[in-house]
Amino acid sequence: MTQTIDKMLIANRGEIAVRIMRTCREMGIGTVAVYSEVDRRAAHVLMADEAVCIGPAEATQSYLNMDAIVGATRATGAGAVHPGYGFLAENAEFAERCRAEGFLFIGPEPGVIRLLGDKTAARKRLSAEGLPIIPGTLGGGASLEEQEKATLAMGYPVVVKAAAGGGGKGMRTVARPSELEAALTSASGEALAAFGSGEVYIEKYLEGPRHIEVQVLADTHGNAIHLIERECSAQRRHQKIVEECPSPVVDDTLRHTMGMAAVNAAKAVGYTNAGTFEFLVDKEMNFYFLEVNTRLQVEHPVTEMVTGVDLVREQIRIAAGEPLALSQKDIIPRGHAVECRIYAEDPANGFMPSPGTIQTLVEPSGPGVRVDSGVYQGWTVPMEYDPILSKLITFGQDRQAATQRMVRALKQTVITGITSPVPFLIDLLESEAFRDGQVKTDTIDTTLSDWSPTRPEVEALLAYVAHDLFGQAKATSPEGPSAQPSPWTQLGAFRI
Repeated sequence: MTQTIDKMLIANRGEIAVRIMRTCREMGIGTVAVYSEVDRRAAHVLMADEAVCIGPAEATQSYLNMDAIVGATRATGAGAVHPGYGFLAENAEFAERCRAEGFLFIGPEPGVIRLLGDKTAARKRLSAEGLPIIPGTLGGGASLEEQEKATLAMGYPVVVKAAAGGGGKGMRTVARPSELEAALTSASGEALAAFGSGEVYIEKYLEGPRHIEVQVLADTHGNAIHLIERECSAQRRHQKIVEECPSPVVDDTLRHTMGMAAVNAAKAVGYTNAGTFEFLVDKEMNFYFLEVNTRLQVEHPVTEMVTGVDLVREQIRIAAGEPLALSQKDIIPRGHAVECRIYAEDPANGFMPSPGTIQTLVEPSGPGVRVDSGVYQGWTVPMEYDPILSKLITFGQDRQAATQRMVRALKQTVITGITSPVPFLIDLLESEAFRDGQVKTDTIDTTLSDWSPTRPEVEALLAYVAHDLFGQAKATSPEGPSAQPSPWTQLGAFRI
């Protein structure tokens, strides 16, 4: 039985809230934004049909406040809630609260979220279903002596990981036995602060692996498909910054094997809606299960560009009870897509956040360029939240074309008033490792750790360039445009 959705509340902020609202608008679904006091004039608030303030800037009192969000949903008459990613997106209790109130939750069943959100429980269950996992301890609660014994048996180096989260938090690499106790203590403390659980587990460290994930869609009628893989190996301190689809190293045989492994695992645990099965792939192209993200991924646009499937639309259709409109044979990837995450952060200063007011913002355009943005010129980026501003996605007939287009688009991106990683991203994409498709999960940390900008940073000139692009600062004479050299040419690295 399918349900009609007339109005949806988006329990998130920034670029992902804006992106979800675009699909809702296309589907004729009204939208409700929620916002904290510091986000009162945020882009997602301005775009929504309705908006409700849910508390002060602190996330625990606003975007993580279940009572406030449920109350806003009830008060506005919204029949569905989309959690986006981050905040409450993978919170089983929030999914349960929504369903208890009679709201459609755009995501998997709460029990599945709870199972797969616990890394140790997920490893146990999916290992039993035949997914290959990295050797390691399967659960917490063991004594230090037991952990030391298990670690010696698998061999050093190892990685200590948080059982309840990811993104590099609660993660420590341990090279020798003398480091294990301190790593367990510090990782557990960080995990407790970040995820509310201090449980950690230990995995064998894979040297220079690739991080490759498979996008899955599954409906409530027993149908499930995969939408091929994404390469997510370009990371700094376990945080993805560049993703692409398809992977430059996955052939048709591995693509089918990994894809069907993810589909079969999803069916085995009763997974519904969109989800991502993440794997590490070693030098011999053996793949190992890493985790499942029971939500929309930040990097979902590259899959959309290559497959032509609107993942948010499919999420909504599935939650409403409709069967998948596509079968596996309908998924025919075409071309290549690359995504760069644009943050308010300083790559020359350890990627420290760089909140502040955006004085100038010029976003690129042209064939094969997509910008998923949650900010605008004049907006003050708050310090309370993840500093992502936007995602820049390019599409081309092959990897080289998509990468060249991305470099061109980055060189057309102007952001002043705050620091962004745009120059760093250009250097990364023009590096030999990226050009050859040989970026591993440790490449950035080992080869670009001392990166510093080589391009001139002249804010006044960039601001002038921004005006020049829109024809607001072009000097003219009876003979035509001034012969004064273009500011783009003066900057060199930012030449269009």
